[in-house]
Amino acid sequence: MKVRIHVSLKPGVLDPQGRAVHHALDGLGFEGVQDVRIGRLIEMEVADTTTDAALDDMCQKLLANMVIENYRIEKVA
Repeated sequence: MKVRIHVSLKPGVLDPQGRAVHHALDGLGFEGVQDVRIGRLIEMEVADTTTDAALDDMCQKLLANMVIENYRIEKVA
């Protein structure tokens, strides 16, 4: 089974990389961009028997920093 895990910063957490991209877009003349937040996409192939609880545990223990990040698990058909 293919799984995608989307990791993003929690609201209110400063995103210097997102700010740099926002500034660069502005410098290139792109108007109307209000904000930029940068995240990560993790794709994994796991056994079909891997439970939602196991995926959640992986995220909480390794794949996301629970202090400053949120995550969303998506199973790909």
